[in-house]
Amino acid sequence: MTNEATTPKALNKNDLRDRLTKEQFEVTQNGGTERPFTGVYCDTKTNGMYRCIVCDEELFDSAAKFDSGTGWPSFTGESEEGRVRRIVDRSHGMVRTEARCNTCDAHLGHVFPDGPGPGGERYCMNSASLRLEPIDSAN
Repeated sequence: MTNEATTPKALNKNDLRDRLTKEQFEVTQNGGTERPFTGVYCDTKTNGMYRCIVCDEELFDSAAKFDSGTGWPSFTGESEEGRVRRIVDRSHGMVRTEARCNTCDAHLGHVFPDGPGPGGERYCMNSASLRLEPIDSAN
């Protein structure tokens, strides 16, 4: 029996190619990485919710975003536990923790044990894997 909360949804790659930019597809589907300091959300200070660009799942609250100086948007934690799945990544001659959307399995970035938050983690994400839904400050 599978647990739907932890089993990623199967998505049609052709539909994703039509819907996503080349960079978004490369990052989310092939584990690519955008160049540092080039992502649209690297320096963004807008309040809101960061969602998966593939399935629109809520991933990170802007309140958890911080300037890590690494060139990628960084967060101290998920908007809710279990939104991000972790996988051991042994590529490029190192061992890291890959971060994937727990709903659709999109590659998001990596998690490192050097963050400033209470959990001591830094979720180093690719802007190409995220969509910011701003909070309407007029309310």
